[in-house]
Amino acid sequence: MSHEIPAAEAAVYPFDARGVAKRFRHAAIFGALDALAPGETMRFVNDHDPLPLLRQLETRFGETLSVEYRLRADEGVVIDFKRTA
Repeated sequence: MSHEIPAAEAAVYPFDARGVAKRFRHAAIFGALDALAPGETMRFVNDHDPLPLLRQLETRFGETLSVEYRLRADEGVVIDFKRTA
């Protein structure tokens, strides 16, 4: 019997931006995304919709990063950032 975690589950890493000081947030997010291998996902949680950050990510990563909202509500967002290449 194998006790390995299925690849789909193992490839999702949580990142709760609410616990990171605002002045360090973008640098921490960029660093976390740089550390992802192709196929891996960072599940990002934040207290607001980070539209300026999304524009920065598009400029920096282009089509090598997919963005999928898992939750978009008044109290915050959950976004999956997946490295595609």
